[in-house]
Amino acid sequence: MAESADVTAGIRASRALRVGVLVKQVPVAESLTLRPDGRLEREGLVLEMNPYCRRAVAKGVAIAQASGGSATVITMGPPAAQDVLREAIAWGATRGVHLCDVGFSGADTLATSRALVGAIRREGPFDLVLVGRNSTDGETGQVGPQVAELLDLGFASGVRHFELDGDELLLQLEHDDGSEEVALTLPALFSVAERLCDPCKVDPAGRAAVAPTKITTLGVSDLESAPYGVGGSPTWVGEVRSQQHSRRPQILSGPLESQAKEAVALLIARGALGDGAKDASTTDVRDFDPSPRSHEDAEREIVVVIEPERDGLSAELLGAARALSAGKPARVVAFRPHRNSAMDPIHLGALGATAVIDLQSNVGQGSAEDVGHALGVYIKESAPWVVLAPSTAFGREVAGRAAAATTSGLIGDAVSISVVDGAVIAAKPAFAGSLVADVGASSQTTLVTIRPGVLSPAIPESSPKLPTISKRPLGHRGRVRSLRTMRDDDVELLARAQAVVGVGAGVAPTDYAHLDQLRGILGAEMAATRKVTDKGYIPRARQLGITGRAISPRLYFAIGLSGKFNHMVGVRAAQTVVAINNDENALVFGQCDIGIVGEWHEAVDALVAALTEAGYAPA
Repeated sequence: MAESADVTAGIRASRALRVGVLVKQVPVAESLTLRPDGRLEREGLVLEMNPYCRRAVAKGVAIAQASGGSATVITMGPPAAQDVLREAIAWGATRGVHLCDVGFSGADTLATSRALVGAIRREGPFDLVLVGRNSTDGETGQVGPQVAELLDLGFASGVRHFELDGDELLLQLEHDDGSEEVALTLPALFSVAERLCDPCKVDPAGRAAVAPTKITTLGVSDLESAPYGVGGSPTWVGEVRSQQHSRRPQILSGPLESQAKEAVALLIARGALGDGAKDASTTDVRDFDPSPRSHEDAEREIVVVIEPERDGLSAELLGAARALSAGKPARVVAFRPHRNSAMDPIHLGALGATAVIDLQSNVGQGSAEDVGHALGVYIKESAPWVVLAPSTAFGREVAGRAAAATTSGLIGDAVSISVVDGAVIAAKPAFAGSLVADVGASSQTTLVTIRPGVLSPAIPESSPKLPTISKRPLGHRGRVRSLRTMRDDDVELLARAQAVVGVGAGVAPTDYAHLDQLRGILGAEMAATRKVTDKGYIPRARQLGITGRAISPRLYFAIGLSGKFNHMVGVRAAQTVVAINNDENALVFGQCDIGIVGEWHEAVDALVAALTEAGYAPA
């Protein structure tokens, strides 16, 4: 096994630990193509272990070996998926378990979680279960919390730093726009962040050398009786369509002043220059389209999960609830931990809430697990039509646990939501936003987590009615103890930005101020490649690409970056991409609309002059 010095650091186990690792095989993103009908071409896809799962394997094996225990790696998929088990075993895992049966086919995240739980119970018990934070093909981050709920385990999301002292885990979690330090007691389950450790990676020869006897194959009949596969999936997938714009690069030449003037003229002709934040109604994906419901006179109940200290996200979700009701009778319930920043009942009522449920606790606001349990109990009692939650670490765990507890359909990380014939349909991106699928649910209640910043926030009413207020107890499991929370960004800003300037390693952090004039004229937010965020120069929330974020601004400037696929896939949905690089053969020039060849300092100065001459001034 190859490993970096930090893989085994901080592991002080008092006994041999049994570790389970859940892994997934995914298509290599570069191999994705669409058929003429717009659907994903599945034949001939190149497959690999999910990038986040590679870290889960590396850390799981290190924990097992440091404690004198064992690491069992579990996957579900067709026969070809066995390759990820061979890779994990070649890296040092003790054995592999392959869930392979036509009865598992067509599973959504809940049916997948149910099958994985069946394997864990059969092969366990385990002291610790690891899973990747999400998969690059689906990006929902739902399997971790759903498995934890079905196993009745504590859960932590996005572990970036790990220490084990006896039976207590001390973890630093990488959240959407900050971090959190928590303590978690074994047995437990956690998902791993990209920066936790170096990945497991074994060449084909090493994988082929693994003895077949180290892998056990299980079918539906080998697990406890439960609904698996498509029959056990409360969600379904409809149309899948491409989100990428077709690029015809125009690579400019000559003096930088001439290139800059030509670039500005092209941007004006393309309608790529604007100001202000992007309104959600201009997003490339479909806007709200509420159609008549099947029971027009019946009051529908829409529950909005209020995350503490995220008032902007709460306003977006309440705006979505208002749009879903579309003037029809609806009860909009704000479901919130009691002490919640500025979101008092009057404010919530102004944003469209007709009822507020305060979750009362004597030990603070409660963990995501506590809120998820309370939501699950409420869904069982009241069967609301739809539940909306933010697609944050908090919202994904709350919704994931509640969906698993109630066998309800959960649509993750939606970028738009609509109603068709009384059913909620959400548009969900995949493969770093290069594809978008319409997803619906067959369950009585549909849960949806919504990506921050993609929908318009509710506009407060001038004369709101005070919502009804009720109180419910918030139980406290105490399995995850929050020690410290830090926020270093605002998760909504980049998603809403109309213009974004992305920097690579070719721009030194001491030179970021040189971009201020250009950003001021464009009204642009900053973003970066993984190499930049790895060094901490720009917050992790600003990383774009296959293991970062995907954005769809009107205009994206790629400055001082090579244009590798792993980054550029995150801006496929940008309407216009401008690249600046001094190497005329740089990869980025094959993936842009306008290319400026030259030193970026001089090019930016020339662009500022050309934009100013064209009548554009800083916002």
